[in-house]
Amino acid sequence: MDFGFVKVAAAIPSVKVADCRYNAEQAESLICEAANKGVQIIVFPELNLTGYSCGDLFGQTLLLEQAEKALVQVLDRTRQLDIISILGMPVPVKGTLMNCAVVIQKGKISGVVPKTYLPNYKEFYEQRWFASAVTYEGNMTVCLGGQQTPMGKNLLFKSQDVCFGIELCEDVWAAIPPSSVLSLKGAEIIFNLSADTENICKHQYLCSLLAQQSARCLSGYVFASSGFGESTTDVVFAGNALIYENGVLLARSERFSFNPQLVISEIDVERLRTERLQNTTFAANVQQYGNSLSTIIPLESTSARELVLTRDIDPHPFVPSGNKLLDERCEEIFSIQIAALAKRLVHTGCKTVVVGISGGLDSTLALLVCVKTFDKLGISRSGIIGITMPGFGTTGRTHRNAMELMRSLGVTSHEISICDACSLHFKDIGHDISIHDVTYENVQARERTQILMDYANKVGGLVIGTGDLSELALGWATYNGDHMSMYGVNAGIPKTLVRYLVRWVAETSVDPDSRATLFDIIDTPISPELIPADEQGNIKQKTEDLVGPYELHDFFLFHFLRFGSRPAKIYYLACRAFKESYDDKTIKKWLTNFFRRFFAQQFKRSCLPDGPKVGSVSLSPRGDWRMPSDASAALWLQECENL
Repeated sequence: MDFGFVKVAAAIPSVKVADCRYNAEQAESLICEAANKGVQIIVFPELNLTGYSCGDLFGQTLLLEQAEKALVQVLDRTRQLDIISILGMPVPVKGTLMNCAVVIQKGKISGVVPKTYLPNYKEFYEQRWFASAVTYEGNMTVCLGGQQTPMGKNLLFKSQDVCFGIELCEDVWAAIPPSSVLSLKGAEIIFNLSADTENICKHQYLCSLLAQQSARCLSGYVFASSGFGESTTDVVFAGNALIYENGVLLARSERFSFNPQLVISEIDVERLRTERLQNTTFAANVQQYGNSLSTIIPLESTSARELVLTRDIDPHPFVPSGNKLLDERCEEIFSIQIAALAKRLVHTGCKTVVVGISGGLDSTLALLVCVKTFDKLGISRSGIIGITMPGFGTTGRTHRNAMELMRSLGVTSHEISICDACSLHFKDIGHDISIHDVTYENVQARERTQILMDYANKVGGLVIGTGDLSELALGWATYNGDHMSMYGVNAGIPKTLVRYLVRWVAETSVDPDSRATLFDIIDTPISPELIPADEQGNIKQKTEDLVGPYELHDFFLFHFLRFGSRPAKIYYLACRAFKESYDDKTIKKWLTNFFRRFFAQQFKRSCLPDGPKVGSVSLSPRGDWRMPSDASAALWLQECENL
């Protein structure tokens, strides 16, 4: 299976201005190289068969004749290849000359797309030589290379794998680029043949422009711009090759290289289709602008090859890479959590909150959010009541960290053991305390929640929930126990991100004593501590031994909810993202467990307390995720079984 990936390439050939034969040979070479690497569609820079900077030579009949011969040369020498190639050349049309993209495959010209917007300012003088695509309304045919071929700005090209459209250079700089309309007509990838000149800061602006356009169009965007060999009489061409997918840069060339380059990546068209299906604004835009006439040109499908991804698959999609970006993201997330809790406190008039402090990551994060919120509202931290509730499985390490953190942060702390109350409850319901089953565990979780709720009533405060997004996905919470609160500040935070958030606070905004405690909490194994410790007093019940590694589950969750990916695709991506950490059998095991738990535990998510959405994935029944509690998991589990 190709899972919807289309392998594309942006080519930056060496060029000699006005030497069409040489330029054709350079194109042939890169087309063959791309085909050998499994590329399905390749795009070249603007006017690559002649060179962009020919100037008034575009008025010479000899150059135009040689450009057409160069095209025929490329057609003849690549006719055995099924790769789709998009070349740039001048094309005479009814007494005018047009700056065009020519789509070829297996020796056939499939279509010609002329440039719509011709820059005629500063260093650009294109209207001196070329006519715009709007000169001739609608589509027509043109004879090129001995073939009659469709020509027009509204052409779409469709193979079994993808539908794509084309624009040229300045087109994307327009207020309403042709690619916007082409995307609304069905184009999933836009190819841009460009001859972008360089000056200070322009490249950064260009990247921003292309990222935004691919995001607005919910499309892939492949950009190839002229490089070394173009005339430097007055300007310089850096050879920009850029590949975007819905605003994300997948691959780029080396700027100012003196050598030919082939930049390759895979665009996930299946993901883009899912994005469009879910985005009702895009659908409304299609109704408004996407119904005008266009011509869809069928292309042959490229040969089936084993999918070999060159794009990076991030094993931790919820965690941004790079220290600077991570710091910025952590600050933003904390700001969202703080703003959310502050609104709830102001609305209710509460100046007291109650938080259960276990010495684990989630309760620590919730406590830190409360501290920062109270500070920002100018409320004394004494109004934050942290209650640690040691039980049968509480270890000395987590108990000590809970008490030390509350002390160093200056909040009000209480310790209430649940052992006697739980023992009495076991007696009341006739449960053998030596049997450490689900009853044994959940009694403790519910006793803790009852204490928090009742204490909050006593002091007129709010119980702040500590459960995170990953636990909600897996249903790793006791129903009407830690599952319940009056406001859940961590509901939108995945487990893999919790650790980074706590570390960021430790490194940036707490006193040395709190910092030391936070670092030890970060290093403590994740556990609900509902089973007695081992003989050495260490944590015996480790969550990831029971439900699986959270980094895997967060990966599964992201791709399942964010992109609607099926189990087979998630498995394929996970095997590549975690190839150094887990074998395929282990990934399959936990993927199956993820889907089994996700479907079975929806009833817990259907009655979640309020809590803020933080990232692009949320499980709130009032927000992003509406799913019946009794939906069948059979389809997903069967696909897992067949992996």
